[in-house]
Amino acid sequence: MKYIANFSGGKDSTATIILAHEHHEPLDEIIFSEVMYNEDISGELPEHIDFIKNVAFPLFESWGYKTRILRSDKTYLDCFNHIVEKPRKNMEHKGKRKGFVMVGHCDVQRDCKLKPIKDYFKGLEEQEVTQYIGIAIDEPKRLQRLSVGKESLLAKYGYTEEMVKEKAEQYGLLSPCYNYSKRGGCWFCPNAREGELKHLRNKYNNLWQELLRL
Repeated sequence: MKYIANFSGGKDSTATIILAHEHHEPLDEIIFSEVMYNEDISGELPEHIDFIKNVAFPLFESWGYKTRILRSDKTYLDCFNHIVEKPRKNMEHKGKRKGFVMVGHCDVQRDCKLKPIKDYFKGLEEQEVTQYIGIAIDEPKRLQRLSVGKESLLAKYGYTEEMVKEKAEQYGLLSPCYNYSKRGGCWFCPNAREGELKHLRNKYNNLWQELLRL
C-alpha cells in the first residue's frame, strides 16, 4: 500500500499532513498540482506558491516525506484561447474563442488542476494506493462522498474546521492567503470576491494588468 496526501496549501490538507506526522500515520508522498497561467507565470497567487515551495514543502521534507509538484500540459491561456469546435449546448459558440468561464464553473480546475493528479494516479494503477483527503468531521456530506481508497485523517481524529485552522497556525503553516480570503484559488478565478480582486490590484499590479488585458 502506498499512502499519498493531496496537498493544496489550504488549512485542511495542511492539517492532514500535520496529523499524519503527529500520529505516525503512513505517508509516502505529498503531491501538489500547480496551475500555470502561461509557461512562465504561476496561476497561484505569488505569496501562496511561495508558501508551498519555500515554507511548507521544506518542513514536510525535513519530516522525511517526499514531495512532488504536478503540472498539466495545458496552461490557463490554452483554455482561455481555445476555439470551441463541439459546443455542448449552443451551436452559436462554435468557432469562437472560449474566453472566461462562467462564474460557478471552472474548466481550469478540470484541465489544469485535476487532470495531472488523475494522470499521476493512473500511473500507479498496478499499485494499491490510499489517498489522504482533507475533509473535517463537521463536513458530513463531503465525508459521505469519499470513495474507496480515500481517507480523512481529520475525521479520524475528530477535527472540525476551526480546529484545523488552529492546528495549521500552531505549526506556522497557515497560508498567507487567509489574511484576505477564506479560500485559496487562482489569481484569475471567476469566483473571486471583491476583497480578493482588490488584493490583486493593490499588491500585484502586473497580474492585475494581465487580467485587464484578458
